[in-house]
Amino acid sequence: MGKADLDAPGLAARLARALAVPVALLALWQLAAVSGLVNPHILPSPWQVLRRWAAYASPTEPLAQGMNPLAWAFSGELPHDALATAVRVAVGFAIGAGLALPLGLAMGSFDRVYNLLNPLLQVLRPIPPIAYIPLAILWFGLGNPPAYFLISLGAFFPVLMNTIAGVRQVDRIYIRAGRNLGAGSATMFTRIILPAATPLILTGMRVGVGVAFICVIVAEMIAVNDGLGFRILEAREFFWSDKIIAGMLTIGLMGLAIDTCMDRLNAHLLRWHRGAGGR
Repeated sequence: MGKADLDAPGLAARLARALAVPVALLALWQLAAVSGLVNPHILPSPWQVLRRWAAYASPTEPLAQGMNPLAWAFSGELPHDALATAVRVAVGFAIGAGLALPLGLAMGSFDRVYNLLNPLLQVLRPIPPIAYIPLAILWFGLGNPPAYFLISLGAFFPVLMNTIAGVRQVDRIYIRAGRNLGAGSATMFTRIILPAATPLILTGMRVGVGVAFICVIVAEMIAVNDGLGFRILEAREFFWSDKIIAGMLTIGLMGLAIDTCMDRLNAHLLRWHRGAGGR
């Protein structure tokens, strides 16, 4: 950790710059709500959304004697829904990325595999995962399986295409240097091609997580009975606009947390890469 990270005034200034726009938007939102410029049933005030958010996150039952405090704290609707959404994202992304990585490495490394599969994949890639919803329900019914299918489909193509591009764009100088030094095929792949392709692969995984998060909300609106997407749809039925916004903000904060973790992981794994310096 450098001196800049320990500089409290500098950290406060960066934090102030980061919060300036959100705070200004919240102030304008509150002003519009209290002045009557907008219907509070359509766009509730930030304070009303905050109160609904607190009620959404509060435990449903009082703390009983002998009850685990952690389990009690997570007994509210919001923790339960957020956990259900996070689990679906993790499982779906693991399936999609787990299938895309080896296929992308094979297509990037071997022209025959690429020429054989690329036309089909280019036909399937533009089809949005939402278009598969009827088939997902027909194939898997309701519950988690169709949600996992849609999420994995959303994560599959960003990881696949970036993996293919990463392998195929490896500088030929590295390949020639490895061959001149007598590197075999396995050594060439593990010591030259894979490390050189890693930056694009990790970029694809970061994009894939974001797309998976979009798909999970859509899947939860049509196939399951819990999760943030389901709760937003439920709130719409009762015209609880404050709960809808509270759910949307929760999704945004979870997405921000996941993207920040992915960014930090990428920076750590690519600390050897010249493009990852200067942090």
